[in-house]
Amino acid sequence: MTYDFLLLDNQSDTPLYQQLYLSIQSAIHAGHLKKGDRLPSIRKLAEDLKLSCTTVETAYQQLSVEGYIQSRPRRGYFVLTSVRDETARQKSVQISPNPTRRAKIRYNFGSDSVDSENIDLKAWRRHIRDVLNRHDVLASYGEHQGEQALREALSAYSYGVRGVVAAPEQIVIGAGTQPLLSILCGLLGKTSRRVAMEEPGFLQAEQVFGDCGLTVVRLPSDESGIRMDALKESEAKVLFISPSNRIQTGMSLPMNRRYELLNWVQETGAIIIEDDYNGELRYKARPIPAMQGMNGEQIVYIGSFSKLLLPSVRIGYMVLPPKLLERYRARANRYNQTASKTEQLALSNYIKSGQMERQLRRLRKLYAAKSTQLIKALKNAFGDRIEILLEETLLSVILTVKTDKTAAKLCELAEKQGVAIMPAKGSSFPKVMLGFAGIPIDDIEDAVAYLKSAWKFAL
Repeated sequence: MTYDFLLLDNQSDTPLYQQLYLSIQSAIHAGHLKKGDRLPSIRKLAEDLKLSCTTVETAYQQLSVEGYIQSRPRRGYFVLTSVRDETARQKSVQISPNPTRRAKIRYNFGSDSVDSENIDLKAWRRHIRDVLNRHDVLASYGEHQGEQALREALSAYSYGVRGVVAAPEQIVIGAGTQPLLSILCGLLGKTSRRVAMEEPGFLQAEQVFGDCGLTVVRLPSDESGIRMDALKESEAKVLFISPSNRIQTGMSLPMNRRYELLNWVQETGAIIIEDDYNGELRYKARPIPAMQGMNGEQIVYIGSFSKLLLPSVRIGYMVLPPKLLERYRARANRYNQTASKTEQLALSNYIKSGQMERQLRRLRKLYAAKSTQLIKALKNAFGDRIEILLEETLLSVILTVKTDKTAAKLCELAEKQGVAIMPAKGSSFPKVMLGFAGIPIDDIEDAVAYLKSAWKFAL
């Protein structure tokens, strides 16, 4: 046991035995010492705190008299509790519990999971085990920028699947998109404090920008993407965009708008942040390469692996253009690496062995089948009472539901039937999102049937 909670001051007018008594009493009230905890022996505590045995014994006796502790022959001193103790402890800190789902979820159309049966867990465990057997790896800190082996693997992989042109030295590893954006915000400079993004925005990115003191401006779009006139009028010097999947349409950003955006950055010196979330997972048509390959001087590329591997493997990567890379290098050793060194090296081996590309090909087929089956089941169940938009790389569908109920109410009704769905931003009619990454393909028809039952009086 450590004694950092014992506050003793040799210069105080309060006797040391009383200081010791009060410190232990406070620790019991606060719950740091719990019922049944064994206290150090009188001799042990006296030696560790450099006190006399008499001082410790006097404090213990007072605590025993008041019912805080109890001496058990040949065993030592143990903490007791009473109603008074529990009440005092509960009053010391009042923390509201996090809200939890009350209904049992049978079918999960959320976006926070993947179907574990379709993850290559056996190969992933093997690569993790291989790294854990390397004692030199476990006994040292990782590289600030990310492990060299993984950056080399990502340099080849990102070019092969997304057309990203990046040397290993340009790649920065982090535990997902948000930590990487936090670093990036510090590199943008004082003249780039206004970030534009296409409506309806991206809350996780907006939270980071706001925390870092940047102003986010949501701009309207047309059939080709974010409107160029609105972008120019905004005077933003940073544009956050997801060219591989536009939330409004589920489609990739067309080439004509990409060229217009490239002309804009050339004319203004602005920076584009390209969030390529699951860009390689398109399956209805061949994926359009990332924009970064068209202008590596003014585009920051961000990629991740949450749906290719496991959501719990928090590894993302960012490709910095030369100007921002120079700023990053000047301060790189002041950033702690947020991604696990063990998982980084395991991912490096997973990519280099070719298993990542094999997994990608397999998942493209799987998600194509899941999306087809889900859309068919929804059409059969609801007919023209819904409109369906496939968000391909988000692995979800957006339903526009023709009802006078709100999206929140539709989600509540679904949850009561054991189906988890999410609200989405709507216009005249409410919209909800159904993610299909985590639900087994054999459960889709039953899940939609439960959803139909949940909404039988709402449509």
